[in-house]
Amino acid sequence: MRYGQIVLGPAGSGKSTYCSTIVRHAADAKKVVEVVNLDPAAEYFDYQPMADIRELIHVDDAMQDEDMHFGPNGGLVFCMEYLLENLDWLEEQLGESDDDYILFDCPGQIELYTHMPVIRQFADVLTQRLNFRLCAVFLIDSQFLVDGPKFLSGTMTALSVMVNLELPHLNVITKMDLLSKAARKQLDNYLDPDPHVLLAEMAGSSSKWNQKHAKLSEAIGKLIEDYSLVRFCPLNIRDEESVADVLMTIDNIIQYGEDNDVRTRDFEEPDPEAEEPEDGYDH
Repeated sequence: MRYGQIVLGPAGSGKSTYCSTIVRHAADAKKVVEVVNLDPAAEYFDYQPMADIRELIHVDDAMQDEDMHFGPNGGLVFCMEYLLENLDWLEEQLGESDDDYILFDCPGQIELYTHMPVIRQFADVLTQRLNFRLCAVFLIDSQFLVDGPKFLSGTMTALSVMVNLELPHLNVITKMDLLSKAARKQLDNYLDPDPHVLLAEMAGSSSKWNQKHAKLSEAIGKLIEDYSLVRFCPLNIRDEESVADVLMTIDNIIQYGEDNDVRTRDFEEPDPEAEEPEDGYDH
């Protein structure tokens, strides 16, 4: 059995940073977590991928093709569909080792997750053909959830992703470390939301849209409350306890470590006899 996270979210939500953080956290615990980059338009990420879709196809290949002439969005979709047609390449990159734990860092094009089938088809391949136990991790920027209307919008986006992918799912609020204390306190109200409070906040708004569509907002709030469909888990990448909480939640979802030995890697131990710098600082 192999284990994985499909890391999803809008552009700029912190997917690559999340992957780097999980890899470092695992390394500190002497565990091995690998990353596969699935963004054919990625320019930079702070990790060493075990596989990189750009070695198979780059978004520029689709955009500069004389016959296709795709734009950026169409090029991304084409690249993901091309990956599905060339799964032998991915299988070769992943190898055949059991007990792997792999993060799949996906593109930031939101329609790939909300209503297009390509990511769901990719997940089906991983679970049915490559023996992965998966969790979809949907990241959303905390700064877009600090008032009622934005929270309802983010909740509906997360719900759309959940319904489309049909995978075990965790919604993670990122960039908590960038919020002011006041904004963080406001966001706390949305981690276990009371739709009545949100609706009251929106009803008190001077926005004509909120007033006109009050019944629609009320129906959405009631849906969230009655079925507890969407909950969010906060993540502060500067807080090791916060990172550990998120990772433990995901590991419980995919039952990582329950059936198999945890893969570890030997790390160099510091030499206790090494001389300390005279000024007391590491150089």
